[in-house]
Amino acid sequence: MPEVVENRTIFSLLEVTRSIQKTIAERYKSLYWIKAEMNKLNHYSHSGHCYPELVEKTEGKIVAEIRSILWKADYQRINTQFLKIAQEPLREGITMLFQASISYDPMYGLSLRIVDIDPTFTLGELEKERINSINKLKEDGVFDLNRNLPFPTLPKRLAIISVETSKGLSDFYKIINQNPWGYKIEQTLYPALLQGDKSVPSIIKQLSVIAERSDAYDAVAIIRGGGGEVGLSSYNNYLLAKAIAIFPLPVLTGIGHSTNLTVSEMVAYKNAITPSELADFLIQKFHNFAIPLDQLTTRILQNTTTIFKGENEKLKSLASDIKWSSQRSIQQSKVDLNSFEKDLKINIAYIFRQKFTTLDHLEKMIQLADPVRLLKKGYSITQVNGELLVSVDQIKDNDILTTQVWDGEIISVTQKINKNGK
Repeated sequence: MPEVVENRTIFSLLEVTRSIQKTIAERYKSLYWIKAEMNKLNHYSHSGHCYPELVEKTEGKIVAEIRSILWKADYQRINTQFLKIAQEPLREGITMLFQASISYDPMYGLSLRIVDIDPTFTLGELEKERINSINKLKEDGVFDLNRNLPFPTLPKRLAIISVETSKGLSDFYKIINQNPWGYKIEQTLYPALLQGDKSVPSIIKQLSVIAERSDAYDAVAIIRGGGGEVGLSSYNNYLLAKAIAIFPLPVLTGIGHSTNLTVSEMVAYKNAITPSELADFLIQKFHNFAIPLDQLTTRILQNTTTIFKGENEKLKSLASDIKWSSQRSIQQSKVDLNSFEKDLKINIAYIFRQKFTTLDHLEKMIQLADPVRLLKKGYSITQVNGELLVSVDQIKDNDILTTQVWDGEIISVTQKINKNGK
């Protein structure tokens, strides 16, 4: 009972909370279908109960918030439905339509007790967001930008956005790093959250970091393990999809699912169903370059071998011709040399005979021209003033003349000079 003090009615806190509890219990007697976003699931594994935090957002801002209770039995039943229909466990970060009762507890306050959740509504909300993002990207004129970028012939430098512990990333590494052809791809990991509300700003942040270093990479890969529609909801986000669409390098996605493509995959240069398929895509790029190169190398070797073989045959034939020609030439040269030797001997003998005859003739002429012999025949040699006298013009009266005969000299003095015809 309330206490009356100085004409004031005073209620205890318990009385107030119990009154609120009674009023709410009388007012909200039914179960209600409510739409809200599950900000956090808050599942406690030791008890099996969940205490989801429910919010409603307008333009990204929380305008309403309330806690809720999901008992273990209800959670297990609802989670089984999600696994069957959505192919995903119940998780936070989704917009859902749930059935709940409204209650108030003096100790724990106002809460909603969730008894059922419609997984098909969640899928519908995801599809609605997907369609809205696609339409906005097309209106912005950026939907096809990344898909139309040129792709490098050999993507040797790869920036990877993933979780370091992701099994999908492990599968990707295994295929790339252990390929039997020895292809080398440099890989730099940029860790990021890949699911839930926080995945969107986390991935966008790493894309911004990579964009500042775009010269260091040939492409970007977003790699994630398997998952269903609910877990992939963040990849339909408009802001994330736009960041991928306008990225300056080709973006490759391998986020591990086989259902409808997310918007991020649609705008990416290449989307693969699994990280393993993405690794195979990159290996194939190297094949596309290496196989024609190997074939060309083989053709060059074959053509070179054929050319060398042909040239070798020509050289053998030429060598044979040269050998035959050389032998023939040597034989002919021997014949010519023998003939030349005979001709040379004949010519030399003839020349010697001619020279001997000439010398003999010269000897006779020299003998005939011998001054002593001429002097003995009555010829004499006269000199005037030490010079040979050949003309009367050389002498004057009283010049001393020296006349040589074969057995001596005669010295005389000119007294009279007579010229021919005088």
